[in-house]
Amino acid sequence: MKWSADGLLRPESLCVDEQATLIEALRVIDEGSQGIAFVVDARRRVVGTLSDGDARRAIIAGAELHSGAVRELMRRDFAFVGPEASRAEVLDMMRARDIGQVPVIDAEGCLVGAHTIGALLAVRVRPNHALILAGGRGTRLGALTTHVPKPMVRVAGRPILERLVLHLMSFGIRSFHLSVSYLAEQIVDHFGDGSRFGCSIEYLREDTPLGTGGPLALLSPVPEHPLVVINGDLVTQCDIGRLIDVHEASGYAATFGVRPYSIQIPYGVAELNGDRLVAVHEKPVQRMVINAGIYVLSQPAIALVPPRTEYPITDLFRTCLERGLTVGAHMVSDDWIDVGHMDELRRARGEA
Repeated sequence: MKWSADGLLRPESLCVDEQATLIEALRVIDEGSQGIAFVVDARRRVVGTLSDGDARRAIIAGAELHSGAVRELMRRDFAFVGPEASRAEVLDMMRARDIGQVPVIDAEGCLVGAHTIGALLAVRVRPNHALILAGGRGTRLGALTTHVPKPMVRVAGRPILERLVLHLMSFGIRSFHLSVSYLAEQIVDHFGDGSRFGCSIEYLREDTPLGTGGPLALLSPVPEHPLVVINGDLVTQCDIGRLIDVHEASGYAATFGVRPYSIQIPYGVAELNGDRLVAVHEKPVQRMVINAGIYVLSQPAIALVPPRTEYPITDLFRTCLERGLTVGAHMVSDDWIDVGHMDELRRARGEA
């Protein structure tokens, strides 16, 4: 059986033709060792599933092992996900439907892999803590955040902050700190001590606004292992495990998550040499690298944060550079949306 690096089961030995007999399907189930076979048509599209339980019930009901077609016994109302589904979404589906396997099906209906409950839960637990910055007011979202803190705004039926916690947990993080201020009790009431989600959560309460870096001074004690810091208004599939691994392997004091960003100038741009026109560039595209709002910090960097002060985390990185600490940059190329802007929130919700 073959597995991908992210624990996704590869489909080579899990498929059975819809014209196959029950005994042929049982052989696929046995060889696949996952208790299920995915039934495919002549174009290799998944049309149903057959579990070992389905097969046993069929035999008890009198089904013939060596005659008939498995398409008469398969389940046609099976649950599946697309390749873009996150671990948290797949786990939710498994728990809701009480199933142990979920096929991953592409736009053409073909099987590209399968999630199993064992693989999803068998994540190496990391000693690293995470700090999620969840104290902002979210004024740019207007009336949406009048009575709801920005990190609790919902995307696809789930608060953004909950999506972040579950995403970080999928990479083995089990200890969280949430910096809270505006409408903090809504966040505390939702998450409690984290036990409902399978993690531990402590709260860093900002009596006055501390910015994106100031809450770091509230950590007591400062975690021994590198700390993941992430903005509480991100919807992202960033590979947090790789980010931590790169930070630790490189010996960085701080790692700055970045991502590519392009903006098109809506006008023709004139290039001048004094009062002479040298060139005209029609609606050029400017490309740059921007702050992704995701960081990893070791103790020497965290120690530089001033106490009880509103302090941007970008100032911390400037201070690290001034002090001669080794600072890394890590490109975040995975899905990433900053929902602090209404247009981006609509995009995250699939409305734009």
